Amino acid sequence: MNNILDDFIFENYVVVGVSSGPDSMCLLHILKEKTDKIIVCHINHNVRKESITEENYLRDYCQKNNLIFESMTIKEYKENNFENEARKIRYSFYEKILNKYNSKYLFLAHHGDDLIETVLMKIIRGSNIEGYAGIKEKSKVKDYEIIRPLLKYTKEDIINYNNSHNITYFIDNSNEDLSYTRNRIRNKVLPLLKEEDKNIHKKFFKYSKTLEEYNNYIKNIVISNIDNVYKNNRINLTEFKKIDKFIQKNMLYYILIDVYDNKNDIIKENHILNIINLIDNSKPNQEINMPNGIMIIKEYNFLYIKKIQEKDKDYKIKFENVLKINNLEFKKVTSEDSDSNGICRLNSNNIKFPLYFRNRKNGDYIILKNSHFHKKIKEIFIEKKLPKSKRKKYPLLVDSEDNIIWIPNIKKSKFCLKKEENYDIIIKCNEREENYE
Repeated sequence: MNNILDDFIFENYVVVGVSSGPDSMCLLHILKEKTDKIIVCHINHNVRKESITEENYLRDYCQKNNLIFESMTIKEYKENNFENEARKIRYSFYEKILNKYNSKYLFLAHHGDDLIETVLMKIIRGSNIEGYAGIKEKSKVKDYEIIRPLLKYTKEDIINYNNSHNITYFIDNSNEDLSYTRNRIRNKVLPLLKEEDKNIHKKFFKYSKTLEEYNNYIKNIVISNIDNVYKNNRINLTEFKKIDKFIQKNMLYYILIDVYDNKNDIIKENHILNIINLIDNSKPNQEINMPNGIMIIKEYNFLYIKKIQEKDKDYKIKFENVLKINNLEFKKVTSEDSDSNGICRLNSNNIKFPLYFRNRKNGDYIILKNSHFHKKIKEIFIEKKLPKSKRKKYPLLVDSEDNIIWIPNIKKSKFCLKKEENYDIIIKCNEREENYE
């Protein structure tokens, strides 16, 4: 094991996560033989009385060996899932220390047994190809790289190394707690696998590497298609449905991992399958809730990924010369050649001032141009396939008596005049690209 880092060039400080257990103490010893530019990063999880003893030992160890020691203690846990919350806190602290010392490398002591446990857990819970690959030997995260040099070795190899080098380490008895899935796999399943093949970790390592290669290939396909399908938190379903189902699922993983800021433990296989079912459903307007306040909304040919917000509030805004509402801009102009639904020409003698833009209310109707019939605004929105999420807040031009004069870019009322008619007001609607957040 002494030669596992022979190819690594130590130029600047590296950060190593050290718990004081046999794995991390082994890794620390190997690193110390290669360089003295080491930041020992320790997290006291504050769940065992032995934690303070272990932290004090590490602090003294670093002082004796002229190594920088950085530690933190987790004061309280706020989530129900202890393992996930502890992991998030750990990596947040690692990143803080990496930034503090301008380091680009984080060394962690995951080993071959950890890899087997992780792969089995992913299979039990469901994941994608990247998840099923388990733990990567090297992985790029943000602006730093995580390196796990012990991944080819077993726990037994590590214990033997520690004993032969007289390395002091501490045993965490909580690893025997069978209330955790990982511990049940570690203590019940793993021994059976090793009875079948003592080198089973090598086969899992090869399996992991193979899936990693497949995943890189698939990711390249996803990246090459993503711009045609996804932009500003909106998926174009017309383009999306042209893609192979397998790539669709991986594309959804890729998009959601970005939405959840690379926290890939949040997205499970059932989330992806629910979204696929939503897309395939014949109903044009549907939505599903995702973890952490994210909502997936299907509206006709588009799928929107949004943060759940408070219900849209009613509004009524006085219009004078210029006004912006959502992605629409309204402006009085002196001349205009177009006679489209984006232009509203009015005769000030036919309407009551002031003018307002407001959102739709239940029962709203418009008397259409060249017609005496009342048409409900809701029906017009449905006919025009206006996304359901936009219907409540879409602006309507009304006069002071609340007569609906114009549905911008959609319909004109009897008050709107043609280019050849007598008018003294022109209002133009310009639509800007919308960011669907």
